[in-house]
Formats: sequence, structure tokens, C-alpha cells
Amino acid sequence: MSAPRVAAVAGRFYPGHPVELAALVDEFLAAATDVCGGVPKALIVPHAGYLFSGPVAGAAYAQIRGAPVERVVMFGPAHRWSVAGLALPATQTFETPLGPVPIDAQAAARALQYDFVETIDAAHLSEHAIEVQLPFLLRCLPQAFGLVPFVVGQATTAQVGQVLDALWGGPETLIVVSSDLSHFHDYDTAQFLDTATSAAIESLSPQGVHEGSACGRVAIQALLTAADQRGLAARTVDRRNSGDTAGGRDEVVGYGAYIFG
Repeated sequence: MSAPRVAAVAGRFYPGHPVELAALVDEFLAAATDVCGGVPKALIVPHAGYLFSGPVAGAAYAQIRGAPVERVVMFGPAHRWSVAGLALPATQTFETPLGPVPIDAQAAARALQYDFVETIDAAHLSEHAIEVQLPFLLRCLPQAFGLVPFVVGQATTAQVGQVLDALWGGPETLIVVSSDLSHFHDYDTAQFLDTATSAAIESLSPQGVHEGSACGRVAIQALLTAADQRGLAARTVDRRNSGDTAGGRDEVVGYGAYIFG
């Protein structure tokens, strides 16, 4: 049995003290506007340090507060480890300052039927894209939930789509794609690029999400295809960049919050 996956970026990307962390997440959620009118089936949320992207992520997560979600299927890009396809962890638990999050072993086993899905603990040990989402989920969801966390490496959109189809489920399952938008452009260029990406997301046009426009591009494209097939609509609930949230106009990173329902 693998040891619990210890929080790798607590104290750096977000506060490591549970009281401080809960208060900050609640602050982000309280500042958000309820725009959904129902529980979204899926979210796209950013994954930078909370100073930079926390307010934007909070705008999406506020839409699922109190939702009866039992399973969260999450896709985050591989930042630290080379992955040929998609990687699940061997561990049974992700630790966070707000408490443990169990892995949904049965759902993970369904994904492992595909030869492009592997169990690679090392791909998760220092990866932040999934970890930074967990405090938001723990503050928003009223009941315990199981996590199915995928690190997406050199996978195709079709492969991620197969996993989405297998685990889509019903209202008990929430899909989360963890992705920032454009990286390290000047402010005006970032605004131009991120506006185009948001338009592609809202129109469910995977071909409009280009390489370099989002680090989670492959999972976003797969989600747009799945949403279109199921008659869902996408909506932008917030879009800013690090120049807006933390200041500066050079080499900014874009962040968007999107809901699907």
C-alpha cells in the first residue's frame, strides 16, 4: 500500500496553516457572484499560487457550493514528470492542510482498463496542478468525495475523451480541468490571446484552443468535445491575468474560470 501523498506546495502556493487557508479560500468564494442557477457538471479552473489565481478559481468553485458531489474526476497537466499518456497515483489518499482526500479506487480501476493510463506515483508527488484545487473542493462540497486525479502528459484529445466518457457519470460526478491560459506575454498580448481562448471555450470549439493558449489544452479540448456531445453550454465566470491580480504588465500569465452545465 502506497503512503499518503503529502501536500507538496502548502506554504508556498497557498497557506499551510489550516485556519489561514480556510479563511483565504472562503474569502475568494465570498467575493464570487452566483451566476449558474444550477450545479455545473464541469469546471475549468487555474492552478497558480493563490496570490495570482485564487480569486479567479474561487469564481468557478463558488458555483458548486453545497453540491451533492460524491466523485471529482480531475485532469491537470504534467509540470514535473514526463508522462506518456495519463498517470494516476498509487496512493489511496491525498493529504491537505484541511484534511485528507481519498482516491476513488473503483473509478480509477475503470480508467486503468486503457493501456494509455498508468499508475505513476512519481508524476503526482510534486505536481501542483491538482493539489491547489483540493482546498477549494473541501470548502465547497458538504460531504466526503472521492478523487480521481489524472496527470496528463503526452496524451491525445481522443484518449482523454475516452476517460471522460468512462467516468462521466451523473450529478454525483464533477469534472474539473486544471489549466492556466497564456504564459509570459505582455499584458495586451495576453488579453488578446485569452479573449480568443475564452471565445473558443464558450463556443465549444476545441480547434480554437491552440498550443500555447492553455497548459491544459488537451484536457480542455476533450472536455469541449464531451460537452458538445451532451448538449452542455459553457460560460466564463471570471478571466484575469497575473497583471490584474498581482500587478505588472510584463510576462503575465492568464487565468480563466469556466462552468459547464
